Amino acid sequence: MAPTRHRGDASRRPSAPRRAAAAAAVVLAPALAGCTPVPGLEWETVAAPADCRCADGSPFQFWERQADAQRVVLFLNGGGVCWDAKTCAFTGEHGESDVYDWSIQGTEPENRNGLFDVTRRDNPFADWSFVYVSSCTGDAHLGARAQEYADGPTVEHRGAVNGRAALDHLAAQYPDATDVVVIGKTAGSVAAPIYGGLVADRLPDARVTVLGAQSGAWPDHPDFDAEVLDASWGAYDAAPGWAVDGLGPTEWGVPAFWVQAGRHDPGLVLGRFDYAYDPHAASEVTAWLAGDPPDLLAQVDANEATIEASGVPLHSFTAPGEGHGLFEQDAFYTIEVNGVRLVDWIADLASGEPGGDVRCADCVP
Repeated sequence: MAPTRHRGDASRRPSAPRRAAAAAAVVLAPALAGCTPVPGLEWETVAAPADCRCADGSPFQFWERQADAQRVVLFLNGGGVCWDAKTCAFTGEHGESDVYDWSIQGTEPENRNGLFDVTRRDNPFADWSFVYVSSCTGDAHLGARAQEYADGPTVEHRGAVNGRAALDHLAAQYPDATDVVVIGKTAGSVAAPIYGGLVADRLPDARVTVLGAQSGAWPDHPDFDAEVLDASWGAYDAAPGWAVDGLGPTEWGVPAFWVQAGRHDPGLVLGRFDYAYDPHAASEVTAWLAGDPPDLLAQVDANEATIEASGVPLHSFTAPGEGHGLFEQDAFYTIEVNGVRLVDWIADLASGEPGGDVRCADCVP
């Protein structure tokens, strides 16, 4: 019998011991002007199991910030994706391609701005614990296959393996969490709803929120689903059963991730953020989008309509222009559309009381 859910029940406040921060943690503790200093961001490196690795076969690791043991952010970082010998080529130092990191080096969470500036009073996650998962596998945290590309490298598409190791750690270290927010950045947001469903399965008494940012235009195209998600990455076979239930490989695309997660657990709070015409958000997958160039805002709107037509609520915030960065920038605090600050909208989403959809009236760059 399925466990009864008590998402967001304020009366459930079981105590949970907090582990001491590791001596090797990176510490930054600036003070608010005229106020008592606020503890800064501390990261502890977490070694992953041996079956986890990056695209070039090198070891994988993730990071943790230990704070409130009952409120946790699972952050899925963005990164490049690839699906053939050319896009996955290991041509640089440490296994890097000309554009992307295929090893974990260079993907540490060093930034302390935006979402990660925990000294700001208006940061809704200032007191939360973080589990930070970088992408170094070229598969948007979805893959589980060693793929030998013709005339090219063998690529360890192990994003799902790596991500689930971080999820195992989260569930073990924060078993009494009352609130978990899964935040995905760019390509990291593609799989965010799947991870949201997996968190809900592991922590059935927690309120689980998903915020996917800047992948709203990713395609719903049978060729992309079959050739990239399934054949190249092995994502279809690696997905939990509920995520592919009733769908074949050509039907299991990015909008379906949201639909399947919402149907699997109606208690999930699902939200997304997009810039209307972000030229980088879908740059790698434009071959599967309609139009030359594709109308990115129209694709974002179409994907949202598909999700909501299934009966799954999706809360959305669409900002004007061609912006790209968000979580590591002051834009996290300064974006405002129709009188609504994005950071306040996100805070309401994470509290289980999401506001209405926010969409730019004049969205052109």
